Amino acid sequence: MLDIASIRAQFPILSREIYGKPLIYLDNAATSQHPQCVIERITDSYYRVNANVHRGVHTLSQEATEAHENARKRVQRFINAQHSHEIIFTRGTTEAINLVAHSFGEAFLHDGDEVILTVMEHHSNIVPWQLLQSRKDIKLRVVPINERGELDMEAFRSLFNERTRLVSVMHASNVLGTINPIKDIIAYAHSHDVPVLVDGAQGIPHTKVDVQELDVDFYVFSAHKVYGPTGIGVLYGKEKWLDAIPPYQGGGEMIAQVSFERTTFNELPYKFEAGTPDYVGSAAFATAIDWIEATGFEAMQAYEEELLHYATARLGEIEDLRILGTAPHKTPVISFLVGNIHHYDMGMLLDKLGVAVRTGHHCAQPLMHALGVEGTVRASFAVYNTREEIDAFVAAVKRVSSMLR
Repeated sequence: MLDIASIRAQFPILSREIYGKPLIYLDNAATSQHPQCVIERITDSYYRVNANVHRGVHTLSQEATEAHENARKRVQRFINAQHSHEIIFTRGTTEAINLVAHSFGEAFLHDGDEVILTVMEHHSNIVPWQLLQSRKDIKLRVVPINERGELDMEAFRSLFNERTRLVSVMHASNVLGTINPIKDIIAYAHSHDVPVLVDGAQGIPHTKVDVQELDVDFYVFSAHKVYGPTGIGVLYGKEKWLDAIPPYQGGGEMIAQVSFERTTFNELPYKFEAGTPDYVGSAAFATAIDWIEATGFEAMQAYEEELLHYATARLGEIEDLRILGTAPHKTPVISFLVGNIHHYDMGMLLDKLGVAVRTGHHCAQPLMHALGVEGTVRASFAVYNTREEIDAFVAAVKRVSSMLR
């Protein structure tokens, strides 16, 4: 069993007080907090190993390069990619999706072609395809959801035709918590020779991902959702696709030879990593992965599921509270509304009681429209949260509800 008190002690920010009350941080779907070891790795990189990578023969550059490339191999092992050069470092999930939309779109999408999305997608997996749509006459097809917040798989299958070129779907909803059946989605798409991109921003923190077992073509995620630093993320792509699509950005590092007449591009993964990479962030991300695996990923997953069930039951005690997203397979995310209380008012007053939640449309306005609401209050849990915090959170929701009814 996990020693939660010991885990909490590793996160310095959890000792803060907000308005004189202990911080109860329930905004983990937006970003997780950082254990001390990750913070120290960032500090150590700047104190001892700060030098640009891949370009120097001096000791600092060699050490920084080794740390950066070892981090790439660490990510490879974490998601079981076949090759380390299938790991492309980006600024995060958003940039990774933009990269695929631009480069895959330029190479393989033509006027009249179609991309399948779902109504629950984050804006980061909608807008890049709309930008491509402004350059090419492609069509976006959208999979609806049922009343529990699950994808309508029959509708999904019905959207395929001879012009379908890509499926781009989130692993788990940042609003509903729904864990989508991505293995089934990938298998069905592949039966039609259609590749699949999976937005793993909400999946990677709570489900063990094996990209080879999934047979996924592209899988993208951010470090800051999994106890790592902000500003760095990952695009995993099968070698055959990364070889076939053009670079996303031009500049240093991604070139082989440059003349004013012609430029040739570098080998993978550097073909997609123009400019100086975040070598400090990559090293810290590797440390975060080490921390997760040392803590025990399966134990963390089981504990977070326990927190989800406990919080769901406790919130069910509150009159007029409704939870949006009741799929049986969820990440530890609960979006809710209480009567006619505005989500923003609820979030603001919870903050005065030391409880940090997220309010608004959560960058999922099409989903909000489908649900018939403007926004929700979202509580999301991580391994350092406790039942006692959930009790305090529920008491705070009850108090705010009594004030605003």
